Amino acid sequence: MGTMSPSKQLTVGIGVVGTGFGQKVHIPGFQLHPHTHVVAVYHREMETAKAIANTYDIPHACAHLSNLLALPQVQAVSLSTPPFLHYEMGKAIIRAGKHLLLEKPVTLTTSEAQELHQLAIKEGVRVLVDFEYRAVPAWQYLAELLDSGFVGKKRLIQIDWLMASRSNPMRAWNWYSSKTLGGGCLGALGSHTFDYVHWLFGGTKRLSAFLSTSIPTRPDPLTGEMKTVDAEDSASLTLELMDGVPCHINLSAVTHHGRGHWVEVYGDRGTIILGSGNQNDYVHGFQLWTAAGEDSLTEVHIPERLSFPQTYGDGRLAPFIGMIDRWVEAIESGQNPVPSLKEGVYSQLLMDLARESNHRRSWVEVPPF
Repeated sequence: MGTMSPSKQLTVGIGVVGTGFGQKVHIPGFQLHPHTHVVAVYHREMETAKAIANTYDIPHACAHLSNLLALPQVQAVSLSTPPFLHYEMGKAIIRAGKHLLLEKPVTLTTSEAQELHQLAIKEGVRVLVDFEYRAVPAWQYLAELLDSGFVGKKRLIQIDWLMASRSNPMRAWNWYSSKTLGGGCLGALGSHTFDYVHWLFGGTKRLSAFLSTSIPTRPDPLTGEMKTVDAEDSASLTLELMDGVPCHINLSAVTHHGRGHWVEVYGDRGTIILGSGNQNDYVHGFQLWTAAGEDSLTEVHIPERLSFPQTYGDGRLAPFIGMIDRWVEAIESGQNPVPSLKEGVYSQLLMDLARESNHRRSWVEVPPF
Protein backbone atom coordinates (compact mmCIF):
# COMPACT_ATOMS: atom_id res chain seq x y z
CA MET A 1 0.00 0.00 0.00
CA GLY A 2 1.79 3.12 -1.21
CA THR A 3 1.58 6.68 -0.03
CA MET A 4 -1.02 9.04 -1.42
CA SER A 5 -0.81 10.34 -4.98
CA PRO A 6 1.38 13.46 -5.23
CA SER A 7 -1.58 15.20 -6.89
CA LYS A 8 -3.37 15.31 -3.57
CA GLN A 9 -2.54 18.61 -1.90
CA LEU A 10 -4.13 18.14 1.52
CA THR A 11 -1.73 18.51 4.44
CA VAL A 12 -3.22 17.70 7.83
CA GLY A 13 -1.99 19.33 11.03
CA ILE A 14 -1.60 16.64 13.68
CA GLY A 15 -1.68 16.80 17.46
CA VAL A 16 -0.05 13.79 19.12
CA VAL A 17 -1.51 12.65 22.45
CA GLY A 18 0.39 9.78 24.06
CA THR A 19 4.17 9.76 24.03
CA GLY A 20 5.14 6.13 24.62
CA PHE A 21 4.16 4.34 21.41
CA GLY A 22 3.31 7.82 20.14
CA GLN A 23 6.93 8.95 20.40
CA LYS A 24 8.33 5.72 18.96
CA VAL A 25 5.94 5.31 16.03
CA HIS A 26 3.30 8.03 15.67
CA ILE A 27 5.53 11.12 15.61
CA PRO A 28 8.11 9.61 13.20
CA GLY A 29 5.32 8.18 11.02
CA PHE A 30 3.50 11.49 10.70
CA GLN A 31 6.75 13.33 10.02
CA LEU A 32 7.65 10.87 7.27
CA HIS A 33 4.24 11.02 5.59
CA PRO A 34 4.06 13.68 2.85
CA HIS A 35 0.55 14.86 3.79
CA THR A 36 0.76 15.20 7.56
CA HIS A 37 2.61 17.64 9.79
CA VAL A 38 2.95 17.31 13.58
CA VAL A 39 2.12 20.71 15.03
CA ALA A 40 1.52 19.89 18.71
CA VAL A 41 2.31 17.26 21.32
CA TYR A 42 0.63 16.61 24.67
CA HIS A 43 2.11 15.25 27.88
CA ARG A 44 0.64 15.80 31.34
CA GLU A 45 3.99 17.25 32.51
CA MET A 46 4.90 20.42 30.63
CA GLU A 47 8.65 19.92 30.92
CA THR A 48 8.35 16.52 29.29
CA ALA A 49 6.05 17.91 26.59
CA LYS A 50 8.59 20.67 25.86
CA ALA A 51 11.48 18.21 25.73
CA ILE A 52 9.66 16.02 23.23
CA ALA A 53 8.64 19.04 21.17
CA ASN A 54 12.25 20.22 21.07
CA THR A 55 13.55 16.78 20.12
CA TYR A 56 11.18 16.43 17.17
CA ASP A 57 10.95 20.12 16.20
CA ILE A 58 7.23 20.33 17.04
CA PRO A 59 5.93 23.92 17.36
CA HIS A 60 3.55 23.50 20.30
CA ALA A 61 3.91 21.64 23.62
CA CYS A 62 0.79 21.21 25.77
CA ALA A 63 0.21 19.90 29.28
CA HIS A 64 -3.58 20.11 28.96
CA LEU A 65 -5.57 18.37 26.24
CA SER A 66 -7.93 21.35 26.01
CA ASN A 67 -5.00 23.60 25.04
CA LEU A 68 -3.98 21.27 22.24
CA LEU A 69 -7.57 21.01 20.97
CA ALA A 70 -7.92 24.80 20.98
CA LEU A 71 -5.10 25.19 18.45
CA PRO A 72 -6.57 25.94 15.01
CA GLN A 73 -3.47 24.37 13.42
CA VAL A 74 -4.54 20.99 14.85
CA GLN A 75 -7.04 19.45 12.44
CA ALA A 76 -6.60 15.86 13.62
CA VAL A 77 -5.31 14.01 16.66
CA SER A 78 -3.58 10.68 17.18
CA LEU A 79 -4.39 9.08 20.53
CA SER A 80 -2.03 6.42 21.87
CA THR A 81 -2.35 6.82 25.62
CA PRO A 82 -3.06 3.74 27.79
CA PRO A 83 -6.55 2.34 27.06
CA PHE A 84 -8.23 3.62 30.24
CA LEU A 85 -7.78 7.19 28.97
CA HIS A 86 -9.20 6.62 25.48
CA TYR A 87 -12.89 7.14 26.25
CA GLU A 88 -12.75 10.54 27.94
CA MET A 89 -9.95 11.86 25.73
CA GLY A 90 -11.62 10.47 22.62
CA LYS A 91 -14.88 12.23 23.50
CA ALA A 92 -13.07 15.54 23.97
CA ILE A 93 -11.21 15.19 20.67
CA ILE A 94 -14.33 14.30 18.68
CA ARG A 95 -16.44 17.03 20.31
CA ALA A 96 -13.75 19.53 19.34
CA GLY A 97 -14.36 18.53 15.72
CA LYS A 98 -10.93 16.95 15.28
CA HIS A 99 -10.42 13.81 13.22
CA LEU A 100 -9.03 10.94 15.30
CA LEU A 101 -6.52 8.14 14.81
CA LEU A 102 -7.10 5.83 17.76
CA GLU A 103 -4.87 3.05 19.06
CA LYS A 104 -6.34 -0.25 20.12
CA PRO A 105 -7.96 -1.45 22.28
CA VAL A 106 -10.25 1.46 21.55
CA THR A 107 -11.85 1.69 25.02
CA LEU A 108 -12.46 -0.42 28.12
CA THR A 109 -16.00 -1.55 27.19
CA THR A 110 -18.21 -2.03 24.15
CA SER A 111 -20.66 0.64 25.36
CA GLU A 112 -17.85 3.21 25.51
CA ALA A 113 -16.70 2.27 22.01
CA GLN A 114 -20.26 2.50 20.67
CA GLU A 115 -20.69 5.94 22.23
CA LEU A 116 -17.50 7.20 20.58
CA HIS A 117 -18.65 5.73 17.26
CA GLN A 118 -22.04 7.43 17.41
CA LEU A 119 -20.47 10.71 18.53
CA ALA A 120 -18.05 10.61 15.59
CA ILE A 121 -20.96 10.10 13.19
CA LYS A 122 -22.84 13.02 14.77
CA GLU A 123 -19.84 15.35 14.61
CA GLY A 124 -18.82 14.25 11.11
CA VAL A 125 -15.22 13.43 12.01
CA ARG A 126 -13.18 10.58 10.51
CA VAL A 127 -11.89 8.05 13.01
CA LEU A 128 -9.40 5.36 12.04
CA VAL A 129 -8.40 2.56 14.42
CA ASP A 130 -4.79 1.46 14.05
CA PHE A 131 -5.35 -2.21 13.22
CA GLU A 132 -2.16 -2.11 11.16
CA TYR A 133 -2.03 -5.76 10.08
CA ARG A 134 -4.50 -4.71 7.38
CA ALA A 135 -1.62 -2.68 5.87
CA VAL A 136 1.07 -5.42 5.96
CA PRO A 137 1.79 -6.90 2.48
CA ALA A 138 1.87 -10.56 3.55
CA TRP A 139 -1.49 -10.16 5.29
CA GLN A 140 -2.98 -8.36 2.30
CA TYR A 141 -1.91 -11.22 0.03
CA LEU A 142 -3.37 -13.74 2.49
CA ALA A 143 -6.68 -11.85 2.15
CA GLU A 144 -6.44 -12.03 -1.65
CA LEU A 145 -5.75 -15.77 -1.61
CA LEU A 146 -8.72 -16.37 0.68
CA ASP A 147 -10.97 -14.23 -1.52
CA SER A 148 -9.85 -16.22 -4.57
CA GLY A 149 -11.11 -19.43 -2.96
CA PHE A 150 -7.64 -21.01 -2.78
CA VAL A 151 -8.42 -23.13 0.29
CA GLY A 152 -11.94 -24.02 -0.86
CA LYS A 153 -14.33 -24.79 1.97
CA LYS A 154 -12.55 -23.93 5.20
CA ARG A 155 -12.21 -26.74 7.74
CA LEU A 156 -10.09 -25.25 10.52
CA ILE A 157 -8.36 -21.98 11.44
CA GLN A 158 -5.52 -22.08 13.98
CA ILE A 159 -3.96 -18.89 15.35
CA ASP A 160 -0.97 -18.84 17.70
CA TRP A 161 0.47 -15.53 18.90
CA LEU A 162 3.01 -16.51 21.53
CA MET A 163 5.38 -13.78 22.63
CA ALA A 164 8.00 -13.38 25.37
CA SER A 165 7.67 -9.64 25.98
CA ARG A 166 6.45 -10.06 29.57
CA SER A 167 7.94 -13.44 30.40
CA ASN A 168 10.44 -11.94 32.87
CA PRO A 169 8.59 -11.85 36.23
CA MET A 170 10.77 -8.94 37.35
CA ARG A 171 9.58 -6.66 34.56
CA ALA A 172 8.04 -3.72 36.40
CA TRP A 173 4.33 -3.36 37.11
CA ASN A 174 2.58 -0.83 34.87
CA TRP A 175 -0.89 -0.24 33.44
CA TYR A 176 -0.54 -3.42 31.35
CA SER A 177 -0.71 -5.35 34.65
CA SER A 178 -4.17 -4.01 35.53
CA LYS A 179 -7.39 -5.07 33.83
CA THR A 180 -9.19 -1.93 35.05
CA LEU A 181 -6.59 0.15 33.19
CA GLY A 182 -6.99 -1.84 29.97
CA GLY A 183 -4.01 -4.13 30.44
CA GLY A 184 -3.56 -7.77 29.53
CA CYS A 185 -2.81 -9.77 26.42
CA LEU A 186 -6.46 -9.80 25.35
CA GLY A 187 -6.34 -6.06 24.73
CA ALA A 188 -2.78 -5.99 23.40
CA LEU A 189 -2.97 -9.04 21.13
CA GLY A 190 -6.61 -10.10 21.13
CA SER A 191 -7.88 -6.75 19.84
CA HIS A 192 -5.78 -7.19 16.69
CA THR A 193 -6.72 -10.85 16.41
CA PHE A 194 -10.47 -10.27 16.66
CA ASP A 195 -10.19 -7.55 14.03
CA TYR A 196 -8.29 -9.63 11.48
CA VAL A 197 -10.45 -12.70 12.08
CA HIS A 198 -13.46 -10.54 11.21
CA TRP A 199 -11.65 -9.03 8.21
CA LEU A 200 -10.34 -12.32 6.80
CA PHE A 201 -12.95 -14.87 7.83
CA GLY A 202 -16.16 -13.01 8.70
CA GLY A 203 -18.27 -12.71 11.81
CA THR A 204 -18.36 -14.89 14.91
CA LYS A 205 -21.44 -16.80 16.05
CA ARG A 206 -20.27 -17.78 19.54
CA LEU A 207 -17.05 -18.10 21.52
CA SER A 208 -15.45 -19.74 24.51
CA ALA A 209 -12.50 -18.28 26.39
CA PHE A 210 -10.11 -19.19 29.19
CA LEU A 211 -7.94 -16.37 30.51
CA SER A 212 -5.06 -16.89 32.91
CA THR A 213 -2.47 -14.88 34.84
CA SER A 214 0.69 -16.91 35.35
CA ILE A 215 2.78 -14.10 36.86
CA PRO A 216 0.58 -12.81 39.74
CA THR A 217 2.88 -10.07 41.05
CA ARG A 218 5.41 -7.63 39.62
CA PRO A 219 7.70 -5.08 41.29
CA ASP A 220 6.38 -1.56 41.70
CA PRO A 221 8.67 0.71 39.61
CA LEU A 222 8.95 3.27 42.42
CA THR A 223 9.14 1.19 45.61
CA GLY A 224 10.26 -2.20 44.34
CA GLU A 225 7.54 -3.84 46.42
CA MET A 226 5.64 -6.65 44.73
CA LYS A 227 2.29 -5.51 43.38
CA THR A 228 -0.68 -7.64 42.34
CA VAL A 229 -1.22 -8.35 38.64
CA ASP A 230 -4.85 -9.06 37.73
CA ALA A 231 -4.69 -8.71 33.94
CA GLU A 232 -4.40 -11.92 31.93
CA ASP A 233 -1.04 -12.77 30.37
CA SER A 234 -2.37 -15.74 28.36
CA ALA A 235 -5.67 -16.47 26.63
CA SER A 236 -7.04 -19.57 24.93
CA LEU A 237 -10.15 -19.07 22.80
CA THR A 238 -12.36 -21.04 20.49
CA LEU A 239 -14.61 -19.24 18.04
CA GLU A 240 -17.42 -20.71 15.99
CA LEU A 241 -17.55 -18.49 12.92
CA MET A 242 -20.77 -17.61 11.14
CA ASP A 243 -20.09 -20.27 8.49
CA GLY A 244 -19.58 -22.91 11.20
CA VAL A 245 -15.78 -23.08 10.87
CA PRO A 246 -13.89 -23.55 14.16
CA CYS A 247 -11.17 -21.00 14.91
CA HIS A 248 -8.74 -21.78 17.73
CA ILE A 249 -6.67 -18.93 19.16
CA ASN A 250 -3.78 -19.06 21.64
CA LEU A 251 -2.39 -15.74 22.86
CA SER A 252 0.40 -15.17 25.36
CA ALA A 253 2.88 -12.49 26.36
CA VAL A 254 4.81 -14.78 28.75
CA THR A 255 6.07 -17.64 26.57
CA HIS A 256 9.85 -18.00 26.65
CA HIS A 257 10.90 -18.89 23.09
CA GLY A 258 7.29 -18.71 21.92
CA ARG A 259 6.83 -19.52 18.24
CA GLY A 260 5.74 -15.99 17.36
CA HIS A 261 2.66 -15.09 15.34
CA TRP A 262 1.07 -17.70 13.06
CA VAL A 263 -2.20 -18.02 11.19
CA GLU A 264 -3.00 -21.41 9.64
CA VAL A 265 -5.99 -21.95 7.34
CA TYR A 266 -6.97 -25.47 6.32
CA GLY A 267 -9.57 -26.14 3.64
CA ASP A 268 -10.77 -28.98 1.44
CA ARG A 269 -8.79 -27.68 -1.56
CA GLY A 270 -5.76 -26.02 -0.03
CA THR A 271 -3.76 -24.80 2.94
CA ILE A 272 -2.33 -21.36 3.71
CA ILE A 273 0.13 -20.65 6.52
CA LEU A 274 1.26 -17.14 7.44
CA GLY A 275 3.81 -16.72 10.17
CA SER A 276 6.75 -15.00 11.77
CA GLY A 277 9.00 -16.18 14.59
CA ASN A 278 10.41 -12.67 15.14
CA GLN A 279 10.06 -11.85 18.82
CA ASN A 280 11.59 -8.38 18.50
CA ASP A 281 9.48 -6.87 15.73
CA TYR A 282 5.86 -7.83 15.18
CA VAL A 283 5.83 -6.75 11.50
CA HIS A 284 9.21 -7.72 10.09
CA GLY A 285 9.63 -11.39 9.25
CA PHE A 286 6.23 -12.58 7.99
CA GLN A 287 6.35 -15.32 5.38
CA LEU A 288 3.57 -17.08 3.53
CA TRP A 289 3.31 -20.73 2.48
CA THR A 290 0.61 -22.46 0.45
CA ALA A 291 -0.23 -25.97 -0.70
CA ALA A 292 -2.95 -27.12 -3.07
CA GLY A 293 -4.61 -30.36 -1.98
CA GLU A 294 -1.99 -32.80 -0.71
CA ASP A 295 0.96 -31.02 -2.34
CA SER A 296 3.89 -29.94 -0.21
CA LEU A 297 3.88 -26.51 1.35
CA THR A 298 5.80 -23.96 -0.73
CA GLU A 299 6.81 -20.45 0.25
CA VAL A 300 4.98 -17.84 -1.79
CA HIS A 301 6.50 -14.58 -3.04
CA ILE A 302 4.48 -11.54 -2.03
CA PRO A 303 3.65 -9.51 -5.18
CA GLU A 304 5.67 -6.32 -5.63
CA ARG A 305 2.46 -4.32 -6.07
CA LEU A 306 1.73 -4.94 -2.37
CA SER A 307 5.21 -4.05 -1.13
CA PHE A 308 5.83 -1.12 1.18
CA PRO A 309 7.23 1.87 -0.73
CA GLN A 310 9.92 1.99 1.95
CA THR A 311 10.79 -0.05 5.02
CA TYR A 312 12.44 1.08 8.24
CA GLY A 313 14.47 -0.40 11.06
CA ASP A 314 11.34 -0.38 13.21
CA GLY A 315 8.92 -2.60 11.28
CA ARG A 316 5.91 -0.82 12.75
CA LEU A 317 6.58 2.39 10.83
CA ALA A 318 5.77 1.21 7.30
CA PRO A 319 2.30 -0.21 8.07
CA PHE A 320 1.54 2.77 10.31
CA ILE A 321 2.31 5.10 7.41
CA GLY A 322 -0.01 2.93 5.31
CA MET A 323 -2.75 3.47 7.88
CA ILE A 324 -2.10 7.23 7.75
CA ASP A 325 -2.75 6.97 4.00
CA ARG A 326 -6.21 5.59 4.69
CA TRP A 327 -6.95 8.22 7.31
CA VAL A 328 -5.86 11.20 5.21
CA GLU A 329 -7.78 9.87 2.20
CA ALA A 330 -10.89 9.56 4.39
CA ILE A 331 -10.47 13.10 5.73
CA GLU A 332 -10.13 14.44 2.19
CA SER A 333 -13.00 12.41 0.71
CA GLY A 334 -15.39 12.75 3.64
CA GLN A 335 -15.86 8.97 3.68
CA ASN A 336 -15.27 6.77 6.71
CA PRO A 337 -11.99 4.87 6.62
CA VAL A 338 -11.57 1.14 7.10
CA PRO A 339 -10.90 0.13 9.81
CA SER A 340 -13.02 2.74 11.56
CA LEU A 341 -14.61 2.79 14.99
CA LYS A 342 -17.21 0.40 13.57
CA GLU A 343 -14.51 -2.27 13.39
CA GLY A 344 -13.17 -1.11 16.74
CA VAL A 345 -16.57 -1.67 18.35
CA TYR A 346 -16.70 -5.24 17.02
CA SER A 347 -13.22 -6.06 18.31
CA GLN A 348 -14.16 -4.62 21.70
CA LEU A 349 -17.40 -6.60 21.73
CA LEU A 350 -15.53 -9.88 21.26
CA MET A 351 -13.07 -8.95 24.00
CA ASP A 352 -15.93 -8.20 26.40
CA LEU A 353 -17.62 -11.49 25.51
CA ALA A 354 -14.36 -13.37 26.00
CA ARG A 355 -14.14 -11.99 29.53
CA GLU A 356 -17.78 -12.93 30.11
CA SER A 357 -17.14 -16.46 28.83
CA ASN A 358 -14.11 -16.82 31.10
CA HIS A 359 -16.15 -15.64 34.09
CA ARG A 360 -19.10 -17.94 33.32
CA ARG A 361 -16.89 -20.84 32.19
CA SER A 362 -19.22 -21.37 29.25
CA TRP A 363 -19.85 -20.57 25.60
CA VAL A 364 -21.23 -17.09 24.91
CA GLU A 365 -23.37 -16.15 21.92
CA VAL A 366 -22.29 -13.12 19.88
CA PRO A 367 -25.24 -10.79 19.18
CA PRO A 368 -25.88 -9.68 15.58
CA PHE A 369 -23.57 -6.85 14.54
